[in-house]
Amino acid sequence: EVQLVASGGGLVQTGGSLRLSCTASGFRFEDYAIGWFRQAPGKEHEGLACIRIGDGKIYSTDSMEGRFTISSDNAKNTVYLQTDSLNSEDTAVYYCAADTYCRQNMAYRGEGTLVTVSS
Repeated sequence: EVQLVASGGGLVQTGGSLRLSCTASGFRFEDYAIGWFRQAPGKEHEGLACIRIGDGKIYSTDSMEGRFTISSDNAKNTVYLQTDSLNSEDTAVYYCAADTYCRQNMAYRGEGTLVTVSS
């Protein structure tokens, strides 16, 4: 069974940082890609970044704005999203998803972790 567990969210002040983690199980980690997405209240799902585990290739979107960084620790089956210089517009549920390649609608999605940025 594929499982994706996101953690690391919380309440942070404007300008602060959080490191989100996505720990995967139930599949061969190296054969997959892991993406980070978010959904803010009243808004559509938004793709942020994706990393292809096998070769480490990273795909980023404009939403990253140079403030977010995706990375992986293959020994821990974990993908991270470092979020810096947070502002109120970053308040959202952040979640990770997995598929054999990076795409907008990835096959497996985990429960999200809530990030709340206070002004």
